[in-house]
Amino acid sequence: MAKPTKELALDDFPFQTYDKLRYADTDRQGHVNNAVFSTFLETGRVEFLLDPSKPLTDEGASFVIANISLNLLSEINWPGKVDIGTGITKIGNSSIGMFQGVYQNGKCVATSQTVIVQMNNETRKSHPLSEKTKDFLAKHLISTE
Repeated sequence: MAKPTKELALDDFPFQTYDKLRYADTDRQGHVNNAVFSTFLETGRVEFLLDPSKPLTDEGASFVIANISLNLLSEINWPGKVDIGTGITKIGNSSIGMFQGVYQNGKCVATSQTVIVQMNNETRKSHPLSEKTKDFLAKHLISTE
């Protein structure tokens, strides 16, 4: 995956949410453990892709992660919250390129690039995205260059 060439502010992302920091997220060094960053990214992905009132997957299909790249930029400290920005970088036949940023107090502390594939639950093979899904995703495109 290509590294983004421009820094993005939270407001640059078409979809934003947040996660509350928990004391249990911290490690012996007193900052949020690096493994928790993946949980923050999951919060952003799930809230964006899996709205039960407006499903994006076809019936009998699911979204699965095919590739994920996480770039840790700075530590996160408890207490507080993190803001998570999510945008789409590529729309394929059955795959989605996603870029996310995690922010604490307005500072970008991590970025991630993810490839998500719609998979047929029965065949376990890729399943084409519907035009409705592609149209929704196109409204959330973001440039990282």
